[in-house]
Amino acid sequence: MTRKLLSAGIGAGVAGVLAGGVAAYAARRISGPTPLQRRDLTFTFTPFETGVAHEAISFAAAGLRISGWWLPRPESNRVVIGCHGHRGSKDELLGIGSGLWRAGMNVLIFDFRGRGASDDSVCSLAYHEVADLRGAVQYASDRLPGAGIGVIGYSMGAAVSLLAAADEPRIKAVVADSSFAVMRDVVAHAITRRRLPTRPVVALADRFTRRQYGYRFDSVRPVDAIARLAPRPVMIVHGAADSMITASHAYQLYEAAQSPKELWLVSGVEHCGAYFLDRARYVDRMAHFFEQL
Repeated sequence: MTRKLLSAGIGAGVAGVLAGGVAAYAARRISGPTPLQRRDLTFTFTPFETGVAHEAISFAAAGLRISGWWLPRPESNRVVIGCHGHRGSKDELLGIGSGLWRAGMNVLIFDFRGRGASDDSVCSLAYHEVADLRGAVQYASDRLPGAGIGVIGYSMGAAVSLLAAADEPRIKAVVADSSFAVMRDVVAHAITRRRLPTRPVVALADRFTRRQYGYRFDSVRPVDAIARLAPRPVMIVHGAADSMITASHAYQLYEAAQSPKELWLVSGVEHCGAYFLDRARYVDRMAHFFEQL
């Protein structure tokens, strides 16, 4: 009996150590620093490749220097700010940014903290980055006083867009492409897909995140913020085949949002894939949406 109890105790201890290690790894993957090699900044596409007029700019956000590109349309009083996804960078938005610029809008795309050419800092999954978008809104307002400002975000950037816009009245319209509704559910889904014990790993990862990165999973809930956008319009875009952030998140966000609201669910499309399915149609639809700025 003693031997069985000892074996059970050792097994539980090993399981606990493994769960703790997985949780720490998960927390670091979510909020830890993004590896940066200098070649990443040297061999990067810029608006030069798309033939778009642009200016390299920077602005302050919570004491950090945030790097961006301003695509100018002097004849327009509309600005669309683009927010990239987790571990991404501003060059990923050259397609939609160039398309909206050609549609006659000023465009600002930027690197979130700890990504691309912006200052290194503690990152997160749409918690600390809200301050970066607020800095971008301030830059656009200073550069073009009285402008109608819209935001388009992808994945984490979509969640940031909803969270920031809820309390930033200068943001007049939001497109949230592939956003999550509740951060905890995304983390749980990722862990479940890896066939790991979901509840204990999520709980431990949450504790590591609070201790190391200064926030809790339950602090990031766009579903609780989206109703505060009204009466400003919001469009929720999502791939029906998204395996990273399932379409259930889009339905939750749409249900929680107030009018005017729009849900564009794209059949057969994976995470952030709507743009690539039909680029011309996507750009045209986004340009039409932002004409109301």
